[in-house]
Amino acid sequence: MNSFDQAKKAYQYIKSFTDLKPKIGLVLGSGLGSIVDEMIDVTQFSFEDIPHFVKPTTEGHSGKVVIGKLNGVLVIALSGRYHFYEGYALDVVTFPIRVMHLLGVKTIILTNACGAINKSFNPGDLMVINDHLNLVSNNPLIGKNIDEFGPRFPDSSEIYTKSLRTIAHQEANKLGFSLRDGVYAWWTGPSYETPAEIKMIRILGADAVGMSTVPEALVASHMSMSVLGISCLTNMASGILDQKLSHQEVLEVAAEVNDKFRSLIKGIISSL
Repeated sequence: MNSFDQAKKAYQYIKSFTDLKPKIGLVLGSGLGSIVDEMIDVTQFSFEDIPHFVKPTTEGHSGKVVIGKLNGVLVIALSGRYHFYEGYALDVVTFPIRVMHLLGVKTIILTNACGAINKSFNPGDLMVINDHLNLVSNNPLIGKNIDEFGPRFPDSSEIYTKSLRTIAHQEANKLGFSLRDGVYAWWTGPSYETPAEIKMIRILGADAVGMSTVPEALVASHMSMSVLGISCLTNMASGILDQKLSHQEVLEVAAEVNDKFRSLIKGIISSL
């Protein structure tokens, strides 16, 4: 069974419980999943109950698909995601995005918690991703192309939709704060980067580094979905400050900025 047939089977399972057709999708990163608590009229599924989904193993990722209304807008949210460092192939990592596409999602908002490389940024800042660096030397589109989803050689000149980035900045301004704007570098994990690696990544032009988002963005763009990426900068990357890094710090800072993050996401969704 190829991944299109698998995605169709997962889609059919979800559709057997609901006729709702969300046009907007959310992928919620480490410590950012609480926004689903504000959704109403929800239908939700555990990842492991959906055909060809598996349970995520990373702390802060509950592993649920939630369909419902947020700020009066119908959305589908992934509370949790899969990561390459968990040992999953990239077709597994990006599988939920394929299913969301079949469910009718046209616009996807990808969020993550990550480290800041740009020294003018601070922990607790939110950054709009304007482009990315794929430093993993892998791509979820490698292998036989699935023509039902998109072309063999997709354009990558605007993975992160400019009009959505503009909306994000406008909504933040309405809420009384500013967003950072920058390039996100994808690192495999689970080890945090070394100081030398961070120096290299900065020279290459990245403003932040994390362990997710890029494969999902590539697959979404392949299917002609509009993509918005928002990073919660939870720490300064290795070597910038004289302190060690920990996942607990990531979760704590994400929790501190959760109100700002949720207000921003709700404003963006309403504006769409």
